[in-house]
Amino acid sequence: MTDPIADYLTRLRNAIKAGHRVVEIPASNLKKEITRILHEKGYILNYKFVEDGPQGSIKIALKYDPVNKVNSIKKLARVSTPGLRQYAGSKEIPSVLNGLGIAILSTSKGVMTDKEARDLKVGGEVLCFIY
Repeated sequence: MTDPIADYLTRLRNAIKAGHRVVEIPASNLKKEITRILHEKGYILNYKFVEDGPQGSIKIALKYDPVNKVNSIKKLARVSTPGLRQYAGSKEIPSVLNGLGIAILSTSKGVMTDKEARDLKVGGEVLCFIY
């Protein structure tokens, strides 16, 4: 696999389109941090790290609206790819839907959202947009 983050986003996207309640994804430290951010921002209901085998996995409980049965995640978009890395300085960090969505960045101070990176005045690699 050449792009594990794109695989992570695709597994989430496919589970949402299929209407699944839980999706299981192979774990890595970067994927764990992205999952933590998604939970903090309210895009997923819950998550659990399962230590099985050398790599482990992440079980993610997806969040749906009880009335309309619509998922809280509308779109997942990969920005920086292995073939074309996208970096942004602290002043050029993109805003997603005028602040309604989030951009996840990998910075020198760890993985964080666009708002946290602006507050800390750090730039980094723009991994993905979520709204």
